[in-house]
Amino acid sequence: MSLLIVYHSRTGGSRLMAEAAFAAAQAEGAARLLRAEDAHPEDLLTATGYLFCAPENLATLSGAMKEFFDRCYYPVLGQVEGRPYAQMICAGSDGAGAARQLARIATGWRLKEVQPALIVCTHAQTPEAIMAEKTLSETELAPCGDLGAALSAGLALGVF
Repeated sequence: MSLLIVYHSRTGGSRLMAEAAFAAAQAEGAARLLRAEDAHPEDLLTATGYLFCAPENLATLSGAMKEFFDRCYYPVLGQVEGRPYAQMICAGSDGAGAARQLARIATGWRLKEVQPALIVCTHAQTPEAIMAEKTLSETELAPCGDLGAALSAGLALGVF
């Protein structure tokens, strides 16, 4: 049983979230961390559960994360049904658009959502703040670690 964490990050927030989840997941069981551009259908097929992490850009998933789903969607369709997943979104405002978009993709794969989207809001609203490298506090990263640990432990124990 293994957890695959796939992420995209342009300014560091999603990367920090994914790394926090990965560190905690490794302590509970087998886990892999891949950037969206490095993840392939075979990576999805060999994992037994997923954690997807992306920034919200213009109220949708970042282009690189969407491209990962575009590349992998049909090659794994019908082969990952029922596997558990969760998602984390790093957003400047609400993150709801990206979370909805990712959930629709997961529904098409017939994945089983095991927790509602975890959204970390940076409140970046100006062009300068949006493009700036992100730093997240331990308080913001703690739920990411908790989610990674819970998913990994759940897979290891056969809960999902």
